[in-house]
Amino acid sequence: MNLGFIGTGNIVSDVVTGISKSKIKYKKIIVSPRNKKKALYLKKNFKRVIIAKNNQEVINKANWVFLGILPKVGETILPKLHFRNRQIIISFMSTTNYSKLKKLIRAKSIIIRAIPMPPIRLSKGPVAIFPPNRKVKGFFDKIGQTIEIKNEKLSKNFWAISGTMASFYELLNILSNWLIRKKTNRLDAQKYVTLLYSALAELALANSSKPLKNLVNEQTPGGLNWQGVNELRKSGYYRLLEKSLKNIYKRL
Repeated sequence: MNLGFIGTGNIVSDVVTGISKSKIKYKKIIVSPRNKKKALYLKKNFKRVIIAKNNQEVINKANWVFLGILPKVGETILPKLHFRNRQIIISFMSTTNYSKLKKLIRAKSIIIRAIPMPPIRLSKGPVAIFPPNRKVKGFFDKIGQTIEIKNEKLSKNFWAISGTMASFYELLNILSNWLIRKKTNRLDAQKYVTLLYSALAELALANSSKPLKNLVNEQTPGGLNWQGVNELRKSGYYRLLEKSLKNIYKRL
């Protein structure tokens, strides 16, 4: 099986890296030349990656085609490309819905929308897909944990949550910079903060069968964490987070 990627941005680089380090069986990974620097990086680091001359060559040589392009770009270029009937097409295009993809692609292809995250390069993290598909689920289960969604409207909720990744990294950045300003070595500061939040996420995952609010309520009244969460609540921090989610959802 040959895997083709139209677009070679960050998320495509992450997915290709995850695939290349996994036990997924494939012959070649064909990437488009759109981002020459990233395409050359992938070719240099992974033996079975080749760079196509253009997008149509990606489609012609691949059994599965992944769309890792911005929605505006995709809506411009997809109608000019010729896909095959029954060809599996997996779209990472956030705001281009299923019905619009069918109109843009035109061929009677098997279209799946997927939401991979950057940790996929480490074979970690969730991958939400719509509609459910056994083959695609099996594929992503080898480089992450697939969540199948039966209703596209519901899938928009997952896309909205995916829009909070940079906010999380900014939180880590603010905390580590605070330590640095307090004369902590940068590497020690970043290591402490990232290890702490990584461990907290693992603990939450281990208790995911129970309401997450239980972990919040475990904090000792009057303690440091009790103070921190309540000050942020009073300041409207969490209300702003919900407002941001609502705005991302509206865009979707």
